Amino acid sequence: MEPGNDTHISEFLLLGLSQALELQPLIFGLFLSMFLITVFGNLLIILAVSSDSHLHTPMYFFLSNLSLVDICFTSTTIPKMLVNIQTQSKAITYEGCITQMYFYTLFVVLDNFTLTVMAYDRFVAICHPLHYMVIMNPQLCRMLVLVSWILSFLNSLVHSLMVLQLSFCADVEISHFFCELNQVVQLACSDTFLNNIMIYFLIVLLGGGPFAGILYSYSKIVSCICAIPSAQGKYKAFSTCASHLSVVSLFYGTSLGVYLTSAATQNAQSSAIASVMYTVATPMLNPFIYSLRNNDIKRALERFLGR
Repeated sequence: MEPGNDTHISEFLLLGLSQALELQPLIFGLFLSMFLITVFGNLLIILAVSSDSHLHTPMYFFLSNLSLVDICFTSTTIPKMLVNIQTQSKAITYEGCITQMYFYTLFVVLDNFTLTVMAYDRFVAICHPLHYMVIMNPQLCRMLVLVSWILSFLNSLVHSLMVLQLSFCADVEISHFFCELNQVVQLACSDTFLNNIMIYFLIVLLGGGPFAGILYSYSKIVSCICAIPSAQGKYKAFSTCASHLSVVSLFYGTSLGVYLTSAATQNAQSSAIASVMYTVATPMLNPFIYSLRNNDIKRALERFLGR
């Protein structure tokens, strides 16, 4: 809010996924289960990778970082939603909303960057296998992760500081189960032109840029795989990036689905339901995709759980 602004708001109302009281226990049970599966599934990936020296490679280092980001990503939205259902309250404080919006924006962009770094890792592994360990050295891997965190932090900080300059009218209702940046900005009483410009600019820069990087990496990967003479060699090369490609398709596919649903229906409630796919379902499915399609992770999990 602007300094000296007479309009003071102490809390927002999160309308959630449904107003029907009879559905609240079902929604609570479903989301609690999905949250626990997400946390424990991704935690197992982190523990399996850290406990197995054979998996101390760039690919699995980035996978562990993705699992950590997914745990944090889901933890910014679902716990508050579960508390609100349990206490039959829709309220979230102004400070709590800004904090939730900050961390949600941070981790969704970080998820995007991490998938891009993983695509680059697969590009080097398949197209430059003899130089893989030289190029993807520990210093570069740590730097790529650090830069991803810093850029995500700065992006989220810019948006949060700009929202703090806005003023809000009384009785602000958010037709979502969490404080999503775009919806919070649209509910402001003051001029949001600069906020909207910054949102679209950074989406193109930090969303479109990494996506273009992923497309470029996979175009090169496809070219390299096609150049392999044997069918067995092609299958082996493709299998090393199949899990990552599945996760990328799920992340961007669900994100695009949310955008198209929102644009087609102009219904915030429908958009909120669609957003469940990439805020909850995608982080939950990632461990299953990597553990089911990756024999190294399978063996590491078996050794870890068999202790």
